[in-house]
Amino acid sequence: MTGDRYIYISRYIKFLRKEEYYHNRKKKIMYIFYRRKKNKLGIKLGFEIWDNVFDEGLTIFHAGNIIVNGNSRIGKNCKLHGNNCIGNNGISEKCPRIGNNVDIGFGAIIIGDILIADNIKIGAGAVVVSSFTEPGITIAGVPAKKVK
Repeated sequence: MTGDRYIYISRYIKFLRKEEYYHNRKKKIMYIFYRRKKNKLGIKLGFEIWDNVFDEGLTIFHAGNIIVNGNSRIGKNCKLHGNNCIGNNGISEKCPRIGNNVDIGFGAIIIGDILIADNIKIGAGAVVVSSFTEPGITIAGVPAKKVK
């Protein structure tokens, strides 16, 4: 893989959106085609993101180890800074529900049946295991707590 990683990241997002489009319209052949293209590129970048998890406006800043469980639901304009995990806690199959305009810092982990409100910033390396329903706050730490 040569060239600018941002080009590959934008291609990945494009393939993800096309996979979603064809999956939602029940066009199986095209769905499989774009799913395969997305997954091949995802292996190189370190991404494992299921379709129909993110709403519009997804931004990924860095390649490397982004894992998002297919049962998670994430709102508009989410920003991922890399090395993130969003999924279940290993005890239950339930996953996070994350609002709009959430900025998820590098290395942040969000697990369990929790709710994250709109406009929240999650600090780098934070481990979020409980809900934060107050919009517009900043959370950080292990386990994550409100810091601002």
